[in-house]
Amino acid sequence: MLHTLTDTAQLVPLLQGGAQPGPDMRAVAEEVPVAFVYNHATYAVMMATPAALEDFAYGFSLTEGIVSHPSEIQGLDIVPHPNGVELRMDLAEHRLEALHKRRRRLAGPVGCGLCGIESLDAAMRSVCPVVSDASIAVPDIARAMTAMEASQTLHRATHCAHAAGFWHREAGMLAVREDVGRHNALDKLAGAVTRMALAPEAGAVVLTSRVSVEMVQKTAALGTAILLAVSAPTATAIRLAEECGLTLIAGVRGNRYEVFTGAGRLRGEHARRLS
Repeated sequence: MLHTLTDTAQLVPLLQGGAQPGPDMRAVAEEVPVAFVYNHATYAVMMATPAALEDFAYGFSLTEGIVSHPSEIQGLDIVPHPNGVELRMDLAEHRLEALHKRRRRLAGPVGCGLCGIESLDAAMRSVCPVVSDASIAVPDIARAMTAMEASQTLHRATHCAHAAGFWHREAGMLAVREDVGRHNALDKLAGAVTRMALAPEAGAVVLTSRVSVEMVQKTAALGTAILLAVSAPTATAIRLAEECGLTLIAGVRGNRYEVFTGAGRLRGEHARRLS
């Protein structure tokens, strides 16, 4: 039997093995189908944690190139269903016409960011160069990751959620969003940054996950030039980050980190030794 803990987690019974075997309870993260519906037509269905759904609607629309500005979403209704949630949006007319031309249908499990793409070219879409004079002090790399870890309430309860955060060079960690899917967490963060009217070019995106190509695409679409991650990037992600002028720093664990692209944005004595 499942016991509701919050909207995003359930308490479940289990049998504990190891040194102290026996019955026990633990929290597990919730996931539900979330449908993105634009002007009455379903465009995508993602398995996601049912939280920060307004952020999810705006962020997914932005990072997927469906809109370029939040004002192009002219209405949003969050409609619960017995088996999931619909995010019903009304687009500006010119954006709706562009959407019809793309003819994309996406059904994505939590680990997938590109399911349903109809061509290889679409999967490897280029991104515009990120224009930003942002920089990050070397000590802030570890500080940013530590600050995000402190904000991961769902992960602390369940140990099965990813997080994405926005670190500002002066104000610190301004937003963190969690989800069972790493792409979803980043989309939710993009929506939060947009809706909070933060300046994406003045900070860094911080991830708990590996850096695959779509994570670079989504960060660049947000307009942020610095990407920090716990885990390693793929070779394609590194090439794309170089192409669009992104600073990619991965393997951030304590004071250890690896700079793959854009080392010129680092500030501090260590940064001078790297250059």
